[in-house]
Amino acid sequence: MARPTRNRRTTKHRGNAAGMIEARGRTGRKPTASEKKKAGASRPGARPASTRRSRYDKPPTWRGAAVRAVIAAALVYLALVLLVKHASATRDLVLLPIVLALYMPLIYYTDRYLYRRQQRKQTGR
Repeated sequence: MARPTRNRRTTKHRGNAAGMIEARGRTGRKPTASEKKKAGASRPGARPASTRRSRYDKPPTWRGAAVRAVIAAALVYLALVLLVKHASATRDLVLLPIVLALYMPLIYYTDRYLYRRQQRKQTGR
């Protein structure tokens, strides 16, 4: 039996063109000041967006550059193994130190440039 129109569901949803169902926002009374304050502290470990630190607020280190260079070298090795059919594994392993030697300073000096640019932007120069 169909529901009468006077008995509406309390929780309505609406769908969008992609089929995602989005819940309706708050439609009742406005929250009080104490309720707003409680809602702001809902995530215990979260910092407010204004105090969130950028990655470039910390100066770059050679160790961080080395870690990222190792990851990049591993990706290059996987790409060589998977994409180049006639490549030998030993030749690819010989290329790893070369890739590391090129990527590590490149990553460090790029991070240093971005760090210094961020510092200039923060000081207003």
